[in-house]
Amino acid sequence: MKEIRFTPNTDDHDFDFKSKHAENFLKEGDKVKAYVQFKGRAIMFKERGELILLKFSERLAEFGQLEGMPKLEGKRMHVLIAPKKKR
Repeated sequence: MKEIRFTPNTDDHDFDFKSKHAENFLKEGDKVKAYVQFKGRAIMFKERGELILLKFSERLAEFGQLEGMPKLEGKRMHVLIAPKKKR
């Protein structure tokens, strides 16, 4: 399992860069755990974190499938993406 870390204020370029890495991980057959780390008062922006994770899973829909909706545990909101089966 590979992990990708975001913050609520992740920029578009960083998002694209991390998406490409996750795409390669899924092609190799690894699961990807993407999470948004909230620091301090950033926990107020839970919606922004959820939007980032949903956008991330949408971007990788061609290579993997979402294993559940984003969950908040402590100061992390995470989501698991499993690679699609090869035929």
